[in-house]
Amino acid sequence: MTDINNSTELEIVQQGGVIAYPTESCFGLGCDPNNQQAVLKILELKQRDINKGLILIASDYSQLLPFVDDAKIPQDKRYSAFSHWPGPYTLLLPAKSTTPKFLTGQFDTIAVRVTAHQGARDLCRRLGHALVSTSANLAGEESAKSAGEVARVFADQIDLIVAGEIGQSAKPSTIINPLTGEVFRA
Repeated sequence: MTDINNSTELEIVQQGGVIAYPTESCFGLGCDPNNQQAVLKILELKQRDINKGLILIASDYSQLLPFVDDAKIPQDKRYSAFSHWPGPYTLLLPAKSTTPKFLTGQFDTIAVRVTAHQGARDLCRRLGHALVSTSANLAGEESAKSAGEVARVFADQIDLIVAGEIGQSAKPSTIINPLTGEVFRA
């Protein structure tokens, strides 16, 4: 495991690697959402059930369009949905029929966020696409708040820890379905 930034992190993600990086409230584990092997590796590392689905983060909404069925978002719900971004709000939006089940789990929605964390936004911008973003922890355990904590939990099981500080959010992102108003995590 290396601790280098910039082109190395891009190459690692592009080659199917798993990275840890700071987000709004904790370190996240991430990979290319189109790389099934990398996604399955994250699920295995976390001991997370594939049926739960995963969150994708992006620098802007356009990076989420390959996964979100934008046509199914009613016009009267668009402002309330997108006014949460960028920020620590994960939205459950209709998934395209082509969005892999290893991302959506048992759901017909996809959990997505335009992140407000500048480092994570820059990473997605440099990648040119969204990134899987699940907390760096074993399922049911506390999320890692530092690179050192990530290293202790995952040792040599991930390919890179991106240096940086987490944001100011004290808790994980709020998860809401803006089309129904239902809050799944406050």
